[in-house]
Amino acid sequence: MAPTVVVAGGGTAGHIEPALALADAVRRLRPDATVVALGTSRGLENKLVPARGYPLELIPPVPLPRKPTTDLLRLPLKIRDSVKQTREVLDRVGADVVVGFGGYVSLPAYFAARGRVPIVVHEANQSPGLANRVGARFAKRVAVAVPGTPLPGAEVVGIPLRRSITSLDRVALRAEARAHFGLDPDAPTLLVFGGSQGAQSINNAVSGAAKELAEAGIGVLHAHGPKNSLVVQEFPGRPPYVPVPYLERMDLAYAAADVVLCRSGAMTAAEVSAVGLPAVFVPLPHGNGEQAINARPAVDAGAALLVPDADLTPAKVAELVVPLVTDAARVARMGSAAVGLGHREADEVLARIVLEVCGK
Repeated sequence: MAPTVVVAGGGTAGHIEPALALADAVRRLRPDATVVALGTSRGLENKLVPARGYPLELIPPVPLPRKPTTDLLRLPLKIRDSVKQTREVLDRVGADVVVGFGGYVSLPAYFAARGRVPIVVHEANQSPGLANRVGARFAKRVAVAVPGTPLPGAEVVGIPLRRSITSLDRVALRAEARAHFGLDPDAPTLLVFGGSQGAQSINNAVSGAAKELAEAGIGVLHAHGPKNSLVVQEFPGRPPYVPVPYLERMDLAYAAADVVLCRSGAMTAAEVSAVGLPAVFVPLPHGNGEQAINARPAVDAGAALLVPDADLTPAKVAELVVPLVTDAARVARMGSAAVGLGHREADEVLARIVLEVCGK
């Protein structure tokens, strides 16, 4: 019989993209498989999942309050209602396995599947979130991205990435990529983004150094986030500085770039290394410090630099980033150092685990 795989990874691109990379790998290994994604009405999955051709089933979100409020008192009721609706979805689609990637969609999925449908957990960060800490307790298999992740029975597989990323030939695509974005075909080019929603500190620092970047002959492709706006002064005769709300084609963005300045979420760090791009990582200053941990392997290998968010200013961009982007030999050395980092086959390794667990 054909397997039905349910993936739970809604909210941000960091949860959704690995889930979709797994979905693609499952379909390559078992073309007859059905893959269904769980999500909520408020997440980015409403845009990304249908665009990749997978059905999306919406369930009520269960966000955990950060402070003691009346919402905390209502939490058990919210969980119960979400689990009930999630269980109905699993029954209706005939789920053979649930694969959770963390976040507020995974928690009700784990509770709904417990004792009914086998569970596989994937954790991208070295410090697991609450949902995956719970789910790992009753999962059949637990896959993690990096060694030392404190989950029971953890197997290191890496982070599932899209084949359009792991098979990317940046050199072959460069001319097409730069034409696609309206970039200078020959200028050294900096790619800038701050995650799927953008990052104000990165936006301010890099756009504030537009004059220095232009004077150095550097082109810029800057994804500022769909909820942010970015107005950049134009410098006639210099390579264009191209602001966009969101990058629909990350493969072309990576192909267009010589260097990337970005956050260091687990998926971003894995993608940047996989395509061999030198990076300036600016870890998110909040949370438990996992973004700095994500950046460390590339920094230690000589493939990346790390700049604390508080230190990122227009002056720092002019002082650190401009000399890097314009030094072709250094860019080549850093790009070579990135090759070999990570697990390029993580999508199919995880897909085989999932298919083994569902017994089909």
